[in-house]
Amino acid sequence: MVDIQVKLGERIKKIRKEQGFSQEQLATKSKLHRTYISDIERGDRNVSIKNIEKIAKALGVNISDLLSI
Repeated sequence: MVDIQVKLGERIKKIRKEQGFSQEQLATKSKLHRTYISDIERGDRNVSIKNIEKIAKALGVNISDLLSI
């Protein structure tokens, strides 16, 4: 079974790439550090709901879109 953190990271990466954002651009828009975004996408971070909200807003999607994994 794949870990929920990995699934969330894959989902964020998929949406980010579909929108043509680099990790750096997403980091800037979400006011998070690029290495933090990288860690999330690899499933290495347990992301807080507040940071999930920042990422969702930066990507222009609902939180539920990120969590539909």
